[in-house]
Amino acid sequence: MEPQRGVGGRWARAPDSYPPPICISFLFRMERAPGERGRDLRGQPGPWELHVGLLLSVLATALAQALAPDMPGCSRGSCYPATGDLLVGRADRLTASSTCGLHGPQPYCIVSHLQDEKKCFLCDSRRPFSARDNPNSHRIQNVVTSFAPQRRAAWWQSENGVPVVTIQLDLEAEFHFTHLIMTFKTFRPAAMLVERSADFGRTWHVYRYFSYDCGADFPGVPLAPPRHWDDIVCESRYSEIEPSTEGEVIYRVLDPAIPIPDPYSPRIQNLLKITNLRVNLTRLHTLGDNLLDPRREIREKYYYALYELVVRGNCFCYGHASQCAPAPGAPAHAEGMVHGACVCKHNTRGLNCEQCQDFYHDLPWRPAEDGHSHACRKCECHGHAHSCHFDMAIYLASGNVSGGVCDGCQHNTAGRHCELCRPFFYRDPSKDLRDPAMCRSCDCDPMGSQDGGRCDPHDDPALGLVSGQCRCKEHVVGSRCQQCRDGFFGLSASDPAGCRRCQCDARGTVPGTTSCDPNSGTCFCKRLVTGRGCNHCLPGHWGLSHDLLGCRPCDCDVGGALDPQCSEATGQCRCRQHMVGRRCEQVQPGYFRPFLDHLTWEAEDTRGQVLDVVERLVTSSGTPSWTGRGFVRLQEGQALEFLVGSVPRAMDYDLLLRLEPQVPKQWAEMEVTVQRPGPVSAHSLCGHVLPKDDHIPGTLQPETRYMVFPRPVCLEPGISYKLLLKLVRTGGSAQTEAPYSGPSLLIDSLVLLPRVLVLEMFSGGDAAALERRATFERYRCHEEGLVPSKTLPSEACAPLLISLSTLLYSGALPCQCDPQGSLSSECNPHGGQCVCKPAVVGRRCDHCAPGFYGFGPTGCQACQCSPEGALSGLCEETSGQCPCRTGAFGLRCDRCQRGQWGFPSCQPCVCNGHADECDTHTGACVGCCDHTGGEHCERCIAGFHGDPRLPYGGQCRPCPCPEGPGSQRHFATSCHRDGYSQQIMCHCRAGYTGLRCEACAPGHFGDPSRPDGQCQPCECNGNIDPMDPDACDPRTGQCLRCLYHTEGPHCAHCKPGFYGQAARQSCHRCTCNLLGTDPQQCPSIDRCNCDPSSGQCPCLPNVQGPTCDRCAPNFWNLTSGHGCQPCTCHPSRARGPTCNEFTGQCHCRAGFGGRTCSECQELHWGDPGLQCRACDCDPHGIDTPQCHRSTGHCSCRPGVSGVRCDQCARGFSGVFPACHPCHTCFGDWDRVVQDLAARTRRLEQRVQDLQQTGVLGAFESSFWRIQEKLGTVQGIVGARNTSAASTAQLVEATEELRREIGEATEHLTQLEAELTDVQDENFNANHALSSLERDGLALNLTLRQLDQHLDLLKHSNFLGAYDSIRHAHSLSAEAEHRANTSALTVPSPVSNSADTRHRTEVLMSAQREDFNRKHKANQQALGKLSARTHSLSLTAINELVCGPPGDAPCATSPCGGAGCLDEDGQPRCGGLGCNGAVAMADLALGRARHTQAELQRALAEGGGILSQVAETRRQAGEAQQRAQAALDKANASRGQVEKANQELRELIQSVKDFLSQEGADPDSIEMVATRVLELSIPASPEQIQHLAGAIAERVRSLADVDTILARTVGDVRRAEQLLQDARRARSRAEGEKQKAETVQAALEEAQRAQGAAQGAIQGAVVDTQDTERTLHQVQAKMAGAEQALSSAGERAQELDGLLEALKLKRAGNSLAASSAEETAGSAQGRAREAEQLLQGPLGDQYQTVKALAERKAQGVLAAQVRAEQLRDEARGLLQAAQDKLQRLQELEGTYEENERALEGKAAQLDGLEARMRSVLQAINLQVQIYNTCQ
Repeated sequence: MEPQRGVGGRWARAPDSYPPPICISFLFRMERAPGERGRDLRGQPGPWELHVGLLLSVLATALAQALAPDMPGCSRGSCYPATGDLLVGRADRLTASSTCGLHGPQPYCIVSHLQDEKKCFLCDSRRPFSARDNPNSHRIQNVVTSFAPQRRAAWWQSENGVPVVTIQLDLEAEFHFTHLIMTFKTFRPAAMLVERSADFGRTWHVYRYFSYDCGADFPGVPLAPPRHWDDIVCESRYSEIEPSTEGEVIYRVLDPAIPIPDPYSPRIQNLLKITNLRVNLTRLHTLGDNLLDPRREIREKYYYALYELVVRGNCFCYGHASQCAPAPGAPAHAEGMVHGACVCKHNTRGLNCEQCQDFYHDLPWRPAEDGHSHACRKCECHGHAHSCHFDMAIYLASGNVSGGVCDGCQHNTAGRHCELCRPFFYRDPSKDLRDPAMCRSCDCDPMGSQDGGRCDPHDDPALGLVSGQCRCKEHVVGSRCQQCRDGFFGLSASDPAGCRRCQCDARGTVPGTTSCDPNSGTCFCKRLVTGRGCNHCLPGHWGLSHDLLGCRPCDCDVGGALDPQCSEATGQCRCRQHMVGRRCEQVQPGYFRPFLDHLTWEAEDTRGQVLDVVERLVTSSGTPSWTGRGFVRLQEGQALEFLVGSVPRAMDYDLLLRLEPQVPKQWAEMEVTVQRPGPVSAHSLCGHVLPKDDHIPGTLQPETRYMVFPRPVCLEPGISYKLLLKLVRTGGSAQTEAPYSGPSLLIDSLVLLPRVLVLEMFSGGDAAALERRATFERYRCHEEGLVPSKTLPSEACAPLLISLSTLLYSGALPCQCDPQGSLSSECNPHGGQCVCKPAVVGRRCDHCAPGFYGFGPTGCQACQCSPEGALSGLCEETSGQCPCRTGAFGLRCDRCQRGQWGFPSCQPCVCNGHADECDTHTGACVGCCDHTGGEHCERCIAGFHGDPRLPYGGQCRPCPCPEGPGSQRHFATSCHRDGYSQQIMCHCRAGYTGLRCEACAPGHFGDPSRPDGQCQPCECNGNIDPMDPDACDPRTGQCLRCLYHTEGPHCAHCKPGFYGQAARQSCHRCTCNLLGTDPQQCPSIDRCNCDPSSGQCPCLPNVQGPTCDRCAPNFWNLTSGHGCQPCTCHPSRARGPTCNEFTGQCHCRAGFGGRTCSECQELHWGDPGLQCRACDCDPHGIDTPQCHRSTGHCSCRPGVSGVRCDQCARGFSGVFPACHPCHTCFGDWDRVVQDLAARTRRLEQRVQDLQQTGVLGAFESSFWRIQEKLGTVQGIVGARNTSAASTAQLVEATEELRREIGEATEHLTQLEAELTDVQDENFNANHALSSLERDGLALNLTLRQLDQHLDLLKHSNFLGAYDSIRHAHSLSAEAEHRANTSALTVPSPVSNSADTRHRTEVLMSAQREDFNRKHKANQQALGKLSARTHSLSLTAINELVCGPPGDAPCATSPCGGAGCLDEDGQPRCGGLGCNGAVAMADLALGRARHTQAELQRALAEGGGILSQVAETRRQAGEAQQRAQAALDKANASRGQVEKANQELRELIQSVKDFLSQEGADPDSIEMVATRVLELSIPASPEQIQHLAGAIAERVRSLADVDTILARTVGDVRRAEQLLQDARRARSRAEGEKQKAETVQAALEEAQRAQGAAQGAIQGAVVDTQDTERTLHQVQAKMAGAEQALSSAGERAQELDGLLEALKLKRAGNSLAASSAEETAGSAQGRAREAEQLLQGPLGDQYQTVKALAERKAQGVLAAQVRAEQLRDEARGLLQAAQDKLQRLQELEGTYEENERALEGKAAQLDGLEARMRSVLQAINLQVQIYNTCQ
């Protein structure tokens, strides 16, 4: 065991040698006394600790001798290398950052040599230390421990005045570090720290901080002592200023005072492990000199000087070595050196035994522990491998048993332990596991076996493995896996399953046979199936299935499908356009299949000489026998020309003529001539047609309505034809007796019927075509096209008609339903008839039916031609105009002509010559003129006087008041001629007065004498006297005498200082509190302004109230004049958030005080949350009675101190309260005494620590003496008033203490020398024992190595090694050959690279001159472009667009220009005084906007008229709806009554019939009676009465019809008034017409001019910006030309393009500016021409309004007539309902009688039933009797 250096040079057991833990704890406890207790106040050993140290030394020696024989180096598993000083032998690895005299002699002084004469010396460290030759060298190597006679003659010393110095030890390997001892020659450092590194200096970690003042030097670091073994703390006991020399610093890595749970834990091992150790000295003890005098001679006294440095430790071997050898490069024979290379045991290796030896990796490497060596274990490879490695995953999977994996298994083996065979080999069961021939090759077909021929590697019954057995692929069988299974074919090595499954679809394969050929894989298919895998149907078939034949035929529709083929999977055929369904037999929605007569041309649409069209009305009950609107009457010799635009297909068409005979048995001879546009091509399908074939005669047979010409006509698509139909002659008979020859015939239409039997679907020749033809002829399917009325085709004909239609038209045709006339976009799929709206006809629903007109979104309207005034019920289809009789007039021929009334007996209007029209029903004149009015224009209107009747011939003259009506100076409502004076008396309007109403009345203003003057009421809001002529200005209307505290030009506001509503005469004076009101709103003390409406005064912040007289809640201090302040009361200590609004005092709970209740109450202190105490202050020494509320300290007056202010303060003398200041020298001495007091307190603290720990009895007397003297010193220092005597006593006591400490130190030194001798002897014994142990270990190691070599020789495979070497040699030779070939042969990559480089250099030299020449030319071109760009100017464009001058800068130009901006950053162009295009456009735009506003006002008046007309129409419609609703409800009620009556009649009749039947048995009668009783009348009498009441109520509600009619009359009058207003509006609108037209034209021209001008400006600005950007680009390209020479040519071309673009843009801008100027100049001229260009729009609008008003008036009259009819019908319904109610009452009586009769019948049935029961009983009795007899 290696001894450890203790305090003052003593030795003890080292903790890092790690004996068993029980010994560690004991020794740590024993070692504590010399380490920490046995030190005096200066850190030196005291007399009382000498005996303790000696005792410990004796115990340690005895214990070491006792334990040595029983504790060898590795006896308990872990090995313990020897411990020693790591510095021995490593002086060259010890460095210091600062050493004195390295560069020359350096003086230094010693502070502690106070009595010596020589105090300063020289340091010269340029050469190493030599006691004889160079004793003044103080290098860092001097600190290494040596056993020289004078060990204190050499030391290390730093440079003077350097506070930060580093001493660092760099070790060559990892070591265990246990403790550090430093012995200083000078003062110990005031601050230092010890660091370590375990990774050779890459990272550092602090062991311990040392400081005289830890808080200042190392803030944040915890203070000593540490609580845990790895705590990092700051320690102060080794940083004291005493002693001045030979002071020690001791640091132990593991503090003995702290228990260690596990000394072998990784954390402790890591804490002890070091590769580098560094001591950082950070601060010197300077005794304050550096603060007083910074001179050099002062700094020479302060430096670091170190006698000795001991770093105790041992080599770090993780417990796998008990000794260490010299590391590589380290001295081998240094005496006492702790070497760093471990001599490893436990099968480990490495510098620190950190790895397992080769082939010893079966267990993971781990450090050795006490009781367990964790030795590395040898791998088991069964002689088939020479190396292995450790795998942690395998180790964990084995349950921490084994983790070794063999490397490079030989003899075809594999596995972790080479216990398995390689793939494609298997273990021979007859061979041993170590036999080289244990693995044999597999014999498996590689094509059919798994893994390319791999077999089972060994026997394993549990897994089903048989050694050597082949494992066939999934679809392979055989002993060698050499053939396919049944149902598979094609044995292949590339197939993972071996063979491919026969790809035969079971649905298409013949069942019961082999699925496919085993070699080719060909399947055997069913009859309708094909393909290699029988997975496809034959062409024309689909739906592969398990059927007998395999597939089904496609059966595609012969016309709807393009071909007979279909999708094999779905059976979907390829359809023609717009055909759907699997067979393409259905028509797509929105499309239809045409009828056979789809090609129909109406006779009404033909061209002829004079067409006599005969239109027919369709009745609702009958089906029309014609198509279109009707017929055309064709006379003999006349012809009709049918235009045939196109046909769907080139083929023969039969001509079908539909007609209507005029007489019975009429016959006719017809002729059709086909006119073709040109000769027929011989190569076309109609090439066989001759010219004579185009003349086709025909004969109409009697009693028929159609005829088919005998020969067809051949037509082709895409060609237009003309068919001329001529009536040659006709005849017939009116009666059967006499023949009749008629001259005309009614022609309906001409139809082209395609000859469908020639189509391929009928003429194909196959069985299907023949069957289709037979069906078509058998069921007469062709008759569909003969008659216009259609019925659903038969089931046999429907598919044939669809097929041939789609074949003719190549699919279905679109419906194309007219969106206005149809109800849906879809049509009937047969024929394409759309669903039409009411009265709409046509296939597409695109025109009105005869008798209807106005085709539109709502359908068509009935003509409603008047039977009295119209010639027929048909009207014009667009306008609805009926053909009127003579004298009838109107759209329906239902009124008189203009100027008449009384239809149909029309008579002239009587209007005294003052109107042209009158009411058509009453004869009242409409639109009286000449200022007349009345029913017959018999009186003057208001504003005129006279007698306008015809017999009197008078005229209506205007009233002169003062001018006539219509003028702007007519101010009377009416006038009359006074009978006495014959003077005109005016009746003035309100606001006017005077004989002619020529002046304004009081309270009015204006100037009626002016042409446009008038009198208006003075707008004073009722705040003036209306009878006061001076209340307002008679000219301006300004209010002059405002009443009720109001003011303003209209007396609309309250005066300042008043508030209220001036319009209601309620202004009141403001009342505001001056303290809470904003002073800026109060001009005087007695007047403040307030809100004029509410009276709210303007309050200061946090002030409330209408008068600002109170603070807001939780605020106070209204009197501050700045608003109220928040209370801020404490949330829990105050009773609430409110406070006194005057003082701010919160309402505190008991025990709390302060304004906000957050403190203790008055004259108390403390934390209110914990406790409040009363202030205990001396009243003579305080300046305020309240103490500090937190600490309770009283507030003392100057010169007084103490918590209670009851004593004199420091620096004052006397007896309280008479305190006087001390002498001025007190300050200097006070600083010295305070420093000594601080040091004394620290010493006292250390003494207290020693007292607590206790000392032995031999040292108690010395300790108490020192303690008494320390008490005396403390009393002197602690005295308040220090005198000279006390100071002298203090110095004497201090010197005495020093003397006694010196004596104790000498005693300790003697004990230390004795202890050192004992430890040296112990060390020598341990050293000899270690040498013997090392020799034994070396012998054991040699023996193990020899054993390993022998074992290796036994199991070596010489042949395998030889093969490996030979193979490696061949690979190396081949690589050498390839390398030589690639480098020496030609051609090769190297030679090719050289050639390429040579060609590249030639090309570069050839192109250099050409490149330089082009670069110079590009630079010249760039210069020319830059000069041309600078010469561009926009002066001309600015002058044309913005106005002159165009070359002025933006700052001085009044008109702006391109690039100029205004103050807001917007482009500036044009302005006042500028005649450019922009200025002229702005002027025109302003005029246009003004005129547009006037036009909008005129249009608004017209809109008002239209809205009134619309309101009239709405009211009339509502009246009609209410009447219609009443009628509907009455009809519904009548229907319910009739239905109930009918059901009741039927029920009664049924009962009567049943009862009257002879065969009705009793059971049936009973059942019927029960059913009748269960039935009830449909409604009870109460319900019937309620129903009658509802009907009556509905009828009574119709009593409002009179009101409706009266309201309708008002609507009629309103419509008349609107018509008159419209006429007046017309007169005004005509006046505005010219102005509107002018405005419209000017607005358009102005907008165009403005747009052109703005475009020109924007273009100019853009061009300018483009020019600037181009210049910048040119400059940038010039600057970077040297860096972009390769692209200079392209950039020059881009600049040329940009310049050309600039030229083009400049020319375009010039043209645009010129055009804008011309446009703006012509705007005024075009405005003058606007009147001639636009005439009539307002006139047309007026006519529209007039017609609308007339129409609405007619609608109102019709509504009135309809309402009267509804009233009559309702009365009739009421009478009928009452009759029905009476009838119901009669039926109810009849029902009651029948019910009574049924009851009688039921009684009879009961009697009969009783009789039947008695008979039955008698029969049963007889049966029993007879049974008994038997």
